[in-house]
Amino acid sequence: MLKQAALQQPVSHSPASRPSGVLPGLSFRQLLLAAFLLIAALLSGTSVHALFTLERMSAHSRETAGQAVRLTEQAQRLAERTVTMERSARQFLVLEDPAFRDRYAEAWQQAKSSLAELQQALPQTPAEVFASWNTYGEAAWTVLQSDQGASLPVLPGPAKNAAQGSAQNAAQKSAQNQRKLDQRALFEAFSHLPALNEQLALESKREVERRNNALSNDLEQQRKMLTFQVIGAIVLAVLLAFWFGMWLSRPLARMEAAIGRLGDNRFDQPIVVKGPADLRRLGQQLDWLRRRLADLEAEKSRFLRHVSHELKTPLAALCEGAALLDDEVAGKLTDSQREISRILRQNTQSLQTQIEDLLRYNEVAFDAQRINRLPVDLRALLYKVIDDQRLQWVARDLKVEVEGGARTAVLDPDKFAIVLANLLSNAVRFSPPGGTIRFVLSGSEGRVRIDCVDQGPGVAATDAHRIFDPFYQGLNQPQGARHGNGIGLSIVREYVLAHNGDVQLVSREGGGAHFRIELPDES
Repeated sequence: MLKQAALQQPVSHSPASRPSGVLPGLSFRQLLLAAFLLIAALLSGTSVHALFTLERMSAHSRETAGQAVRLTEQAQRLAERTVTMERSARQFLVLEDPAFRDRYAEAWQQAKSSLAELQQALPQTPAEVFASWNTYGEAAWTVLQSDQGASLPVLPGPAKNAAQGSAQNAAQKSAQNQRKLDQRALFEAFSHLPALNEQLALESKREVERRNNALSNDLEQQRKMLTFQVIGAIVLAVLLAFWFGMWLSRPLARMEAAIGRLGDNRFDQPIVVKGPADLRRLGQQLDWLRRRLADLEAEKSRFLRHVSHELKTPLAALCEGAALLDDEVAGKLTDSQREISRILRQNTQSLQTQIEDLLRYNEVAFDAQRINRLPVDLRALLYKVIDDQRLQWVARDLKVEVEGGARTAVLDPDKFAIVLANLLSNAVRFSPPGGTIRFVLSGSEGRVRIDCVDQGPGVAATDAHRIFDPFYQGLNQPQGARHGNGIGLSIVREYVLAHNGDVQLVSREGGGAHFRIELPDES
């Protein structure tokens, strides 16, 4: 019958039924590479833009410096040509040599060329300055052209009469007067040119300063812009890296949590992983594993129920038969037969107890998935559990102490009362007569902590990693006490895990066992 019951259970999913379709999208490695390339492109683009900006500003700086040099040279050349023009004009008036007038004309043409370049380079200089310079230069040239420096012609003949001599003297005097007037006009024209040259030199200096200031302002503006761009690129790169890291690590965190739930035998929540294609496929494999483990767990529970049910009938018959033999219904028993009957009855009762414990643990494991959470005062609940077991610990002359203030936790009061009751009964069973059992309530970093400490023999080092396993009994057992069933601490672990908590054995010097329960503080 047991074999038939096991064969009648539904068959779990086979590996062939797990999802095999490839979801569209990029893989984790491809997305990681894309993130690196995007961040590198952002930083590279900012660097290239900064290089181009620096190159442009460098060229602009060189151009501005060249323009300043040319502007200064033109102003100096204009002053030099003015001096040459004045010297040539004076020499022409004294020596009346046409070469000096030609030299003046050449210097004047060069001066006009420099003046034209200055006028083009100095748009903010008043046009009257350049017009005045041209006017005075033109006036000097007019004087030089009108003054030919030629003397009056000598009349032929060996003798001169008085009339001719008188006319010649008058003409010479008139020419001298005209030359004086021309010299005065020439000197007056040249007297204004140095002032105009100084004004143009000053305007050139101001223009150079203006261009330098404009270049400095442009450099400062570009520096600020580049600073903002670099800072913005770095901040954006950090944000992108952080976002990509969070987005890529979120599926890994989900898978880690899912694997933790599988390890805690919690198969009710489906596993859904979003993100890269390969991680989504891995999430599907984990969900398939969850369903497979859930089916195996259900099949195990069904098998245990069937085994227990099938064993109850023959076990009840054995118990009844042992009781009849012990009551001597079939006839009087000899001493040896009575001993055999006692052994038979004792072992059938032990077997019945173990079967009932097996059923109870299976029921607890199934019932742990249904939690009715309520805000509960742990101190009050602990006092209630202690009071319920007063007869047990008073009979052994034990003291039970509760330390710590009131603590509130969101949990199932009925199931957590079983947790505290099992810890207390375990401590009572292992504590020596006259010993003390301490419960300590505390909390830290969003966790509620419950410590149970007794003065018994403690837990052997070889048993520490298996002390919460079902039906496991440690080496250190109290003398004269009946062997336990080994499921008390297993039930504690099942119910604590169902509350998203943790229970552990804390190493302790000086003997005694120290169990610690930590629950999330959701109050």
